[in-house]
Amino acid sequence: MARLGDRIAEGLVFLAGGAAVLFVALILIFLLREGLPLVRYYSPIPFLTGAEWYPLSGVFGILPLVLGSLLVTAGAVAIALPLGLAVAIYLAEVAPAWIKDVLKPTIELLAGIPSVLLGFVGYAVVATVVKNVFGLPTGLTALTGSIMLAYMALPTIISIADDAIRAVPDDFRHASYALGATRWQTIRAVTVPAAASGILAAIMLGIGRAIGETMTVWMVTGNAAVIPTTILQPVRTMTATIAAEMGETARGSDHYAALFAVGIVLFVMTALINTGADLVLHRMKKKYE
Repeated sequence: MARLGDRIAEGLVFLAGGAAVLFVALILIFLLREGLPLVRYYSPIPFLTGAEWYPLSGVFGILPLVLGSLLVTAGAVAIALPLGLAVAIYLAEVAPAWIKDVLKPTIELLAGIPSVLLGFVGYAVVATVVKNVFGLPTGLTALTGSIMLAYMALPTIISIADDAIRAVPDDFRHASYALGATRWQTIRAVTVPAAASGILAAIMLGIGRAIGETMTVWMVTGNAAVIPTTILQPVRTMTATIAAEMGETARGSDHYAALFAVGIVLFVMTALINTGADLVLHRMKKKYE
């Protein structure tokens, strides 16, 4: 009976893993089926490298959308990464137990705030602050989007990085202390490097949250489909473009296909980020084995 239970459990795990792969494959097939007909109306090279997005005129250049997404995501990572890692180290290595018991659940609860509410806060508060501080005509800029996305990515980065640091065996710390290292030397040279794979996973999940966010960036980035030259100007992301225009397109039109083609590009970008993260994780595991 025990062997039978083990086989059933293994079969269920295999089915769950296979279903996850199947769902991703079906999503990709659906995107390709709806987006590839664009090549009948529009050449792939102008689509990928064009600097103008005017769907009503039949001009579909997604370079401003790609650069806008990358700029907002890079800004969010630049803000969230050092802050999230610092908080995770504080919770795992420095904070007293009672502070951990209060802060950890509070941080995890922040992940449950609806993105539309964060969009309202960004539109009414953060955009006003950015406008006044930098003397801009509008506060709906890439910087505003980066700040809001950083806030949304922080709970994921902090929670997973904290768990990864806590998972480092205490023997590592005791050996470092025995050699005369201080607490901060141990954190910098032993604990954080030993938890590097988990910390990287937290960062990649945070990036995935940022690059795939729709509603918040739609509300606070200004939605200007232009090639950005500074983080203090309005931009438009790929996700916001799909959300804003999909409801106004005729099914089967060139505009409809172009939006699905944007989804294909976003899918490929996300896959490349995840693949790169997996390669780095494998190298780190080999390094510390």
